[in-house]
Amino acid sequence: MDLTDMLKSPGDEFSPIPFWFLNGGLTHKEMRRQLYDFHSHGVSGVVLHPRMGLPKRIGYLSEEFFAYIKTALETCRELNMRVVFYDEGMYPSGSACGQVVKDHPELASVGITVTGALLEGDELIAEKDGRLLVARPTRGTIRGVHYGEDDFEPDAPLSADILNPDAVRRFIDLTHNAYYRRFHEYFGSTVIGFFTDEPSILGRCVTGMKPWTRGFAEIYTSAGGDVNDLFALFDGGKNDGTRLYNSLIVERENSVYYAALSRWCADHNICLMGHPDSSDDIERERHFHIPGQDLVYRQVSPENGDLVGRDSVQGKCSADAARLLGRERNSNECLGVCGGEENPWSMTGADVKWFIDYLAVRGVNLFIPHAFYYSVVGARKDERPPDVGPHSIWWPHYLMWTTYIRRVSCLMTDAKLRAGVAILCRNRELAPETVAELFKNQIGFTYIPKMFWDNCREENGRLVTPVGVFSAIADPENRFPGVSRDILGVPRDLTCAEQCDDLRVMRFERLGRECLFLVNAGNADISTPVTLPFEGPAAAYDLWTGSAFRFDGRLDLPLRGSLLIFSCTAEELASLPEKQVKKALPAPEFRLVSEDISAAVKVYEASLPPMEGVLTVEAEEMAELTVNGRDAGVSFWGPHSFDLTGLLTRKSNKLRLTVTGSRANLYGKPVPYGLK
Repeated sequence: MDLTDMLKSPGDEFSPIPFWFLNGGLTHKEMRRQLYDFHSHGVSGVVLHPRMGLPKRIGYLSEEFFAYIKTALETCRELNMRVVFYDEGMYPSGSACGQVVKDHPELASVGITVTGALLEGDELIAEKDGRLLVARPTRGTIRGVHYGEDDFEPDAPLSADILNPDAVRRFIDLTHNAYYRRFHEYFGSTVIGFFTDEPSILGRCVTGMKPWTRGFAEIYTSAGGDVNDLFALFDGGKNDGTRLYNSLIVERENSVYYAALSRWCADHNICLMGHPDSSDDIERERHFHIPGQDLVYRQVSPENGDLVGRDSVQGKCSADAARLLGRERNSNECLGVCGGEENPWSMTGADVKWFIDYLAVRGVNLFIPHAFYYSVVGARKDERPPDVGPHSIWWPHYLMWTTYIRRVSCLMTDAKLRAGVAILCRNRELAPETVAELFKNQIGFTYIPKMFWDNCREENGRLVTPVGVFSAIADPENRFPGVSRDILGVPRDLTCAEQCDDLRVMRFERLGRECLFLVNAGNADISTPVTLPFEGPAAAYDLWTGSAFRFDGRLDLPLRGSLLIFSCTAEELASLPEKQVKKALPAPEFRLVSEDISAAVKVYEASLPPMEGVLTVEAEEMAELTVNGRDAGVSFWGPHSFDLTGLLTRKSNKLRLTVTGSRANLYGKPVPYGLK
């Protein structure tokens, strides 16, 4: 079958492209070794990310710095790996690690605030009831690449005014042009993009201020704004003036910062990549060649769910922006600090699978894991952990993860979404509570942000848009009164025999097939008869194992499960096996035979008579099993199941179970590991 053939071995373009934290005493030999190691584990691209922990001898954008970048480029070209340059040292982007502002204080970030007295250098914007609205430098900073340059530290680099064209031109010259002068031969081949990371107008460590730039008062009043309305920004209120202000700030950042970077990248045959500051910044995706977002800090999580709060719109926001903008790919910088505040290194394989599936079922098709660490020596291990690559417990088996990521990325690239509901929205107003009900009822939808409203029209009671026709809409501003508001009355993408609040579905067409990608977003198995939205035979494909089978009308989606269901011909269906339900084997009595506390590893042994079926064990965290010395597989989340069909061949078979505990036991607070 064309679809399953495609998914058997997706190309390198669908590989994850992780952040590679260049955070230690770099050597050319070690950089080459690590890149070869990445490549052997199915990783075909990296984001070269200067990071806190670089020694002082390696100055940001210095000749020594660029010598190491050259080594990375040469090695990646040898391996046919793709490279994305990171445009800052460290983040947020736009300041060249303070070099934009150095010797140019007039290019520093500016904000407005309410005060009782003018300070030297303040620009008075308005006065009302004895309160002064003034513009002044924010003294905002960014996180640098050397120790002593972090938040609130004395050498933290000053942030630049990214609403000021002069500051942005200087940023581009210091960074982008510096890379191009040295490495132009790699652009458009090995180098595929520049990554800009959550640019901040104010800078970090700033309170009580709102974004501004010199001359913005004239822009605001020329657009019909009353500066007195802006006091509401600090009083928790909203009015026509604050809405105009927010709209003009987005337009200014788009036109001055993002558009300039986008033009530069297009002119140099690469993509503008990265992401805006907030999860619901859909209007700021306009100039990205690969729209993106940033899932960090367990903004959504298995324990709190995937539908709560403004960050829950991630994935869907970038995927819909890409569709509307005609972009093939959209990305997510994912897994950063997703182990939890109390014990960051405690992120589990079950967590990783949940986060990948959360993004994939919303349409993300380029994964940028945060991060692979060059070094975890000393304080580096605590700088936004965990390492989700070479310093993780699943690294020896990482090819299984890269294969899964490649499959879902390939599946979601060029997928033609089928959705019945349109959500009209403004930037940072993506209605998470409204769309949560659609997700829970397996009803597909598309965000239509304000920048596309003028391209929409009513026709025969439906909304016609650049990406499809919708029979129902959420339309808070009543722009299209003739279209139904009954968004829950739209036919479901999949009809379950019982309500399944935790079942996520994306319906789409791929290679001429009707497709449903299904994800279990909950913490219990899902088992229910379902009715598909299309007629005729249907097949199923497990993207984790790479196995296809006949779909029999019953959905069995275990914890952390995902499945593709797709239309097929009768002949194709006949060539597939039935869905297999194998006998559960009795749990043997395992005995602990060894423990290596320094590696958080426990080894158990047991015996079983020759039988056919599946053995399930409860253990924390990664479990590997051998039978009579033969590999029976690895499992990254519980309950751990191993198919022993054909492996139990003697009167008494020796089972050896190796359980590896979380890296939190080495780098953080100890957590339990071993058999439960």
